[in-house]
Amino acid sequence: MAEACAEWLHREMRTTLWGYADNEQLDTEALVREDYRGIRPAPGYPACPEHSEKKTLFELLQAEANVGLALTENFAMYPASAVCGTFLSHPDSQYFVVGRLSREQVGDYGRRKGLPLEQAERWLASNLDYDPE
Repeated sequence: MAEACAEWLHREMRTTLWGYADNEQLDTEALVREDYRGIRPAPGYPACPEHSEKKTLFELLQAEANVGLALTENFAMYPASAVCGTFLSHPDSQYFVVGRLSREQVGDYGRRKGLPLEQAERWLASNLDYDPE
């Protein structure tokens, strides 16, 4: 239900609020092929493998106060049926996959976020091209 609501909201953004696709008539197959302008990446998917930026989104939106959503210490959303993502409307935006990351890349990322290497490795574990042990 949450994913269906996200899809509906994305359609509303494209056709009503942004207005660049006001005559859009996409069937289910076209939606699956992503035959629309823009993308809606979400934390935990290949374009956003690291979940900690949800904290920033939750703070900006005051999600806990406004809609009763909360984050666990590992950035899982509560209630678990919630979804979180961003809508990008630029005509050249496209999905991408974050590739395998070297220790140097993870270390740099951790430094920029103010995290120890071990924490950055834990958050990016599925993308490491090395064994952190």
